[in-house]
Amino acid sequence: MAEPITAERDPEAVSKFVESFAAQLVEAGMQRMPARVFAALLASDAGAMSSAELGEQLQVSPAAVSGAVRYLAQQHMVSREREPGSRRERYRVHSNQWYEALTNRDAVLKRWELALRAGVDSLGSTTPAGRRLSETLAFFEFIDGEIAAMMERWRAHRETLFGDAG
Repeated sequence: MAEPITAERDPEAVSKFVESFAAQLVEAGMQRMPARVFAALLASDAGAMSSAELGEQLQVSPAAVSGAVRYLAQQHMVSREREPGSRRERYRVHSNQWYEALTNRDAVLKRWELALRAGVDSLGSTTPAGRRLSETLAFFEFIDGEIAAMMERWRAHRETLFGDAG
């Protein structure tokens, strides 16, 4: 049986993609180093790299990688896993990382809704400030419902496109 043919990657082209996509993430509000680490993980075939591999590819210190991975893990965008038979960790990005990140944002929206509801109660819904908070609360409640419906549609669409594989 013949071995599958794999195209050689142009390391310069990969590096350009990583930096370009990371720049887009930074422009959207992500910190620079987590954006670079996330883009590097996305661009790796395995979807996982060690701290040393990330540091070498991105030309950064282990401390920079560690801080970036901590942030990405808190955002549910990467997970840590042990290398079999080793104490070293690998950092993995999963195909559902966007779902996880958006679901995490959903929890933030819920907390904002609770805070806004308390604000409306304390300010009174008929005051100018209370009305402003009521409108903001209504917006977040609307977004919350839309995200839930959108994620259901995404799961069905993903199943159609990619099957059950994650």
